[in-house]
Amino acid sequence: MSENQAVSHSEKVVSGPIARTILSLALPVVAGMAMEILLSVTDFYWVGKLGASAQDAVTSSMVIIWTIFSVVPLITIGITALVSRYVGANDTGRAVFYIQQALYLGVFVAASVSVAGYLLTPAFMDFMNVGPATQAHATPYLRIFFVSCILLFLNETAYAVFRASGDTRTPMKVGVTVVLLNLVLDPVLIFGLGPAPEMGVPGASVATAISFSVGTVLIYRRMWQGKLGYRVERLLRVRVDLPAMRHISKIGVPISSQQFAFVVVYWFLIGFVHEFGETAGAAMGIGNRMESFSYLTCYGFSLAASTMVGQNLGAGKPDRAARCAWGATGLGIALTLVFSFFFLVFPDAIASVFTDNPEVHRIAVGYLIILGLSQFAMAVEIILEGAFSGSGDTIPPMVVMLPGSIARIPLAWYLAFELGWGIEGIWWTLTITTTLKAVVLAYWFRLGRWKLKKV
Repeated sequence: MSENQAVSHSEKVVSGPIARTILSLALPVVAGMAMEILLSVTDFYWVGKLGASAQDAVTSSMVIIWTIFSVVPLITIGITALVSRYVGANDTGRAVFYIQQALYLGVFVAASVSVAGYLLTPAFMDFMNVGPATQAHATPYLRIFFVSCILLFLNETAYAVFRASGDTRTPMKVGVTVVLLNLVLDPVLIFGLGPAPEMGVPGASVATAISFSVGTVLIYRRMWQGKLGYRVERLLRVRVDLPAMRHISKIGVPISSQQFAFVVVYWFLIGFVHEFGETAGAAMGIGNRMESFSYLTCYGFSLAASTMVGQNLGAGKPDRAARCAWGATGLGIALTLVFSFFFLVFPDAIASVFTDNPEVHRIAVGYLIILGLSQFAMAVEIILEGAFSGSGDTIPPMVVMLPGSIARIPLAWYLAFELGWGIEGIWWTLTITTTLKAVVLAYWFRLGRWKLKKV
């Protein structure tokens, strides 16, 4: 990509047709996310051949992996806001400086997470009330993930940089390559096909680590080759700048903290779910994987909103930034209503794909129906969070999302155990709180104070 091509990316974002630009930014992300969802669903499908405890192990581990993903925005939210703002203002020199410091920050944070997570894995399992059979699968699975999580931080940081620069296709191409490789390696390593050893559930984690390694090589090769449209010097030629790292993390902390709280709340919720047995945990895994289709679609439009808001504010066009944010939200709502239709109308067929256990099937059907009622609200919540993040105004999402997530713990307990709604009380908690958070966040965004935010 030439310098002129990079400029054309920015010109499209700040002056092109809004709906078409949103789609051109969001759809490659959605396509890449769809492949990641396919991988997650395939993982769950293959692991399901090993029994309910194996599926429960992946579900329980996923809550902890989500926790690590919630730390990633500490870097990616800040670098997205800064790079998009400076690219919009045609100041690529400042953008490059912050990219370099974000990569250093990613390495430091990942190393800390890796060591702590490896040592604390058994304690995490105990906290979530995981049974012995499930824990036997989950512990090695998680520890392999923690050893390799530096690859996650490096990849997500690079993806954020490309997207903030207006290039969502390169991360998509690399991400699809990673997923396709993972899809091939999963059954080979889980079941020991050909010369490969039979590794069971941990084989899925090894497959992911190998695939992420390939992705890291591919995305950074493109960055060093100047595919961003501007050149980024290799890290060993650049000094660490602690104030710059603090600036990046200061922007990212509010979003990262509320996402961290969101996931930690799930630690409690899955503990409540396990009060109803391993079949309930397996059913939750089915619902989570199906909702991930909707969630990651919203995430694609959230990233488009973030890039467009940041670049348009950098170009001095706050009103256009607002139109971009609401346009992305409207498109996200339209797509999530399609997912709601399938959850509400075909829950039996969906659950049957993943399990032949009658009790798992019964619980999963109820979960899918209740989830179907809140998918449009999830679109509002996620996409407007991305719009706030692109402006660098990350306090409002934290103020709304943090208490909204924490409230799920007492509400789930009250509905499930005090009122006697059973497992469906937990599902209703998720739908009720998602809807309330979406309403408050939409009102706050409409006030427009984010347009005045300086980064």
